[in-house]
Amino acid sequence: MEKGRYLVEAHLREGRSVAELAATHGVHPSWIYRLLARYRELGEEGLKPRSRRPHRSPTAIAGEVEDEIVLLRKQLAEEGLDAGPETIFFHLSKRNGTVPSLSTIMRVLRRRGCVVPEPKKRPRSSFIRFQASLPNECWQSDMTHWVLAGDRGVEIVNVIDDHSRLCVGAVALRVTKALDVVEIFENARQHYGTPASVLTDNGAIFTAKYRGGKAALEVELERLGVICKHSSPYHPQTCGKVERFHQTMKKYLAKQRAPRSLPELQCQIDTFVTYYNECRPHRGIGRKIPRDVYDAQVKAHPSAPPQSHLRIRHDKVDACGKLTLRYEGKLRHIGMGARFKGQAVVLMIADAEVRILSPEGEPLRILALESARDYHPQTLGWTSTMS
Repeated sequence: MEKGRYLVEAHLREGRSVAELAATHGVHPSWIYRLLARYRELGEEGLKPRSRRPHRSPTAIAGEVEDEIVLLRKQLAEEGLDAGPETIFFHLSKRNGTVPSLSTIMRVLRRRGCVVPEPKKRPRSSFIRFQASLPNECWQSDMTHWVLAGDRGVEIVNVIDDHSRLCVGAVALRVTKALDVVEIFENARQHYGTPASVLTDNGAIFTAKYRGGKAALEVELERLGVICKHSSPYHPQTCGKVERFHQTMKKYLAKQRAPRSLPELQCQIDTFVTYYNECRPHRGIGRKIPRDVYDAQVKAHPSAPPQSHLRIRHDKVDACGKLTLRYEGKLRHIGMGARFKGQAVVLMIADAEVRILSPEGEPLRILALESARDYHPQTLGWTSTMS
């Protein structure tokens, strides 16, 4: 404004020509003529800087599209779902044929105050990532905490496929035990097949190597020929995919009504997992649907040969004349008969074969456990002598 006023005043008061002023001060004569015209029409107001924004922009995004972007972000955020520009782009493409670009959606969100820039945030390009090349090549599993109504703490065990990010298991428990983890893994294996490897942290429900033994999951994986891997202590980034899944699930659960019971929480988890697996585009796999990525390729299988599971167990026949043994992640009941009620026995277990002896070594029963049976009556596989 000061330069414009100077030029106008120099021309009007001193009578200096427009050509001279333009040459001396390095401006175009037409600009001085425009300033003079504005000054004669509006006075001092005419010399104030004006916006250089064009009066119309044919390629500008329509106002109703901006409103749709903001409304969609609000709806997704209220439901506890991802509401970034990529997700908004995905949902808009489902509704309309032509949608704005990702950069345009981001500009709309910033202009409307929906996104706050974080210049100090660590850039994604600095992360060191790894990803399994095939589905079922590696499953990641971890346990996280949640709270029911009344501040009652519970635990959630999640299992995801490293390649596709498909959630193959998500179960809420009051307290997670080592045998619960085996059951969750077995259910996932029945639906999706046996993975080549499993990656977990060093929690007591996953490993017992620091106690000088093997946890139930480690024994089961070894029996199936599945490689069991554990992250470095105090380094959760190794299991970063399932850790990130925890955050996504909790963001959704936080927007729901606080569940009063485990079944109610499990219902909310199942609803989220269905949306996550079947509908939600995942940034880590190129904004594709986890189910589509999982189904697109052949599945990996265990490469290590299954190892025999050998163990010796000292037990006592219960009051109903039965013994209880876990096999393939499930409890199996072995009938011994009322005449052995309360008797101490020794179980020699080699995978499915179970040899039941008295403490003196007398054979009481030999049988092969069957996957389809939970109860093995005393008439099945019965023998009175060692074979």
